[in-house]
Amino acid sequence: MAEKHIDEVTGIETTGHEWDGVRELNNPLPNWWRWILYATIVWSIGYWVVYPSWPLISSYTTGVIGYSSRAEVATDMAAAKERQKVHLDKLEKASLQDIRTDSDLLNFALAGGRSAFNVNCSQCHGSGAQGFKGYPNLNDDEWLWGGTLDAIHHTITHGIRNPDGEEARDSAMPAFLKDETLEAKQIDDVAEYVLTISGQEGDAGAAERGKPLFTEHCAACHGDKGQGLAEFGAPALNNGIWLYGGDKATLVDTISNSRSGVMPAWGKILDPVVVKQLTIYIHSLGGGQ
Repeated sequence: MAEKHIDEVTGIETTGHEWDGVRELNNPLPNWWRWILYATIVWSIGYWVVYPSWPLISSYTTGVIGYSSRAEVATDMAAAKERQKVHLDKLEKASLQDIRTDSDLLNFALAGGRSAFNVNCSQCHGSGAQGFKGYPNLNDDEWLWGGTLDAIHHTITHGIRNPDGEEARDSAMPAFLKDETLEAKQIDDVAEYVLTISGQEGDAGAAERGKPLFTEHCAACHGDKGQGLAEFGAPALNNGIWLYGGDKATLVDTISNSRSGVMPAWGKILDPVVVKQLTIYIHSLGGGQ
């Protein structure tokens, strides 16, 4: 039997393994640690038997007690829907105007609408509906397609410029430079005129040259004073609220290349009652007409 080797520095016996002069100390795990390990193994086996654990081809082992957290959640959801059913049925039958005048229905619709907004709309419009570049702020009273209950409901239901909504809001702004309708210098003059009517500083001479161009090419949709026209989804240009930005460079880019934001037809995705709740919630944010 080989003589045991004791490490000179620590005084601990080595395992007998050696590699390039390096030896391994024989420090076995304490018994209490090993017994805890064995206990956890036994516990895991018991867990596999009692609870669902092993995946099968099209199902899973249900375990002795047949517990399922997914089934528990489904039961809780069904119970919650049953509790809401009275209000949901009333919402389904009530008009938007009736909901606004019924305090119980209004509070229920606002709560459901806020939840639906956070799940489906906040990614583009922001958690506070403040909007981002290219996505309108829903808190103010500037509406591209109208801010009445019916107008908001139509926009949510059918969306904007998408192939899935048969009645989707649709308008097309020309790309005046790409389409060779205007030259770059003319676009620059129109941008200067838009700066002027929106209350910003600009080149007065260029703005004067841009005014007749604006009247000829832009006023039909944006209004003769740049006030915007909801029937065309054309934004107002005579204030400080901008969807893509109101600085000179952004205006030139917009006029030259156009803009064409798209919104889903939520009526094909969400339940009609949820669309109603969203309508009520968005209308209540402060800018509803």
